Amino acid sequence: MPRPSNAELRRGWTTGACATAASKAAFTALLQGTFPDPVQITLPRGQTPSFCLAREELGESFATAAVVKDAGDDPDVTHQALIESRVQIGPPGCGVRFQAGEGVGTVTKPGLALAVGEPAINPVPRQMIQTHLEEVAEIHSTKADVLVTISVPGGEELALKTWNPRLGIRGGISILGTTGIVVPFSCSAWIHSIQRGIDVAQANGFEHAAGCTGSTSESFVQNQHGLPEEAMLDMGDFAGGLLKYLRKHPIPRLTLGGGFGKFSKLARGHLDLHSGRSQVDFEWLAKQMQGLNASPEMIGKTRVANTAGEVLEMAQKNGIPLADQIACEARDKALMLLQEAPVSVEVMIINREGSLVGHAPFPEKR
Repeated sequence: MPRPSNAELRRGWTTGACATAASKAAFTALLQGTFPDPVQITLPRGQTPSFCLAREELGESFATAAVVKDAGDDPDVTHQALIESRVQIGPPGCGVRFQAGEGVGTVTKPGLALAVGEPAINPVPRQMIQTHLEEVAEIHSTKADVLVTISVPGGEELALKTWNPRLGIRGGISILGTTGIVVPFSCSAWIHSIQRGIDVAQANGFEHAAGCTGSTSESFVQNQHGLPEEAMLDMGDFAGGLLKYLRKHPIPRLTLGGGFGKFSKLARGHLDLHSGRSQVDFEWLAKQMQGLNASPEMIGKTRVANTAGEVLEMAQKNGIPLADQIACEARDKALMLLQEAPVSVEVMIINREGSLVGHAPFPEKR
């Protein structure tokens, strides 16, 4: 039976959350001889979901556990994939070390959050796994000196349906997630929620609201301006949906916050910032570098760059204010879309560590 059009979409769990649960179960079994099933974990925002195990194996110095990923109603390529963790005792003092198993990629190009040669297990999932293993170790009066190998059988084939090959992640998928929760992707539902957020902000009489592409930029902008929760608009990738609604329902001051790659797309005129529907234009970025008097070598490297982050890092190392330039271009595109609506716009570009790297401030009043 088809789902009613007004039904709420079911949320799911990220590969990072599944890998954390599998790792915790495996390490617990290694220390106490039995697997916790279901196994409960704590997500970055405090939720405590439980996961049933799909596979268990206990050896003398290792244990393996696996969880089947449930992505909810999101059309995720890893939905129903087996996320497996093998935890092996390591040398004393080694801490928690990570390794890519079958179907998990390895980073081969610079510009990502991980160094070249590292398994494609992103920073937040790594921290989640490490924290849970250290908690288990403390309960058993020992140390979490282990090698954690994450595997996703069939992950190499799944990765061909993602941007991993283009990003230089070879051999499989990435273990992702910043909140542990997969929010179902529905363009119409998300844009509807943006519109209702603007309505709420207006109803509360707010003269300043913010639209951000993710949780890191949202936290920075909210803290920077001291904005209440109701003034934070969950823009995500839908810059166009936000700006078009504000054109007819204006709020006097709007801060846009997000990453360099996302806003380089907005600066180029893209209104949907999702990686599957718009891409960074490196030729255009090279022209921006040229306009900022970058060397021919840097301009050439920009044209063939792997990621926007790689270009930003190069610009920062050479004192070129590329992020400020992109912020200004993005602000201009936002104002163009707003047309004559009485909305003043500021753009803040925030890096993965939550620091401001580019800024186009509100225009000064004349």
